[in-house]
Amino acid sequence: MPKTTFTVVIPLYNKEREIEATLRSVLAQSRQPDEIVVVDDGSTDRSAEVVRRIGSPLVRLIQQPNAGVSAARNRGIAETTGDIVAIIDDDERIVPEFIAAYIAFFDAHPSVASAGGPIVAEYPAGRPAWMSRYTERPIANPIDLGPTPRPFPRGRIPGGGNMALRRTALGRYGAFDPQLGRRGARLLGGEESDLFARLRRGGEQCWYVPGAVMYHIIPPSKLTRGYFDRLCRNIGVSQRTRAAIDGGLLR
Repeated sequence: MPKTTFTVVIPLYNKEREIEATLRSVLAQSRQPDEIVVVDDGSTDRSAEVVRRIGSPLVRLIQQPNAGVSAARNRGIAETTGDIVAIIDDDERIVPEFIAAYIAFFDAHPSVASAGGPIVAEYPAGRPAWMSRYTERPIANPIDLGPTPRPFPRGRIPGGGNMALRRTALGRYGAFDPQLGRRGARLLGGEESDLFARLRRGGEQCWYVPGAVMYHIIPPSKLTRGYFDRLCRNIGVSQRTRAAIDGGLLR
């Protein structure tokens, strides 16, 4: 059986303090990826410099003007060739078994098009006392569906920073709609929901892979009343935008 090739795509925007830890966690995998593509989406800080300094032959840096996270993910997908494409974010770290868990799953389930793993919120400055499971979900999107692989239940999808898809599925259904997703300081979302809705309409399954654990690092800047209010407002804007796209009003 031919070896399953595995690509990691990381969209990057102004995360000079976080991206090194993210990349180090990918390079520390028990099963190395075949390629790691970082798409710097017009960062205005030293993010690209940090990536270059790491100096691994596995890491390829692509730079583009700021076009948003969806465009950056799409660029990374287009620039790579792996059978499985994992998409993670620039403010997280993955466990050493992350890639091995995904490859083992997809090899054992050849008909499954996509998967996602657990997301664990990590608070370097401490978890605030006001944080509940209700306020934590829009900020950190923790996911824990238990110790056993299973299809995601209806109404749940992988988190944006921990998803893996077959390249064949991306070719069939398309990737991320650039009208959705964050761009610069804009907190618009909905791009993952849009993608997985297309997969679901096509009859594809999305499974939960418990061994592919990701830690989402939440900085103090995301733990303010102002950020939370702005995030919640933009969740509503994202839902309205998705509805307009589905209705053909923004096509």
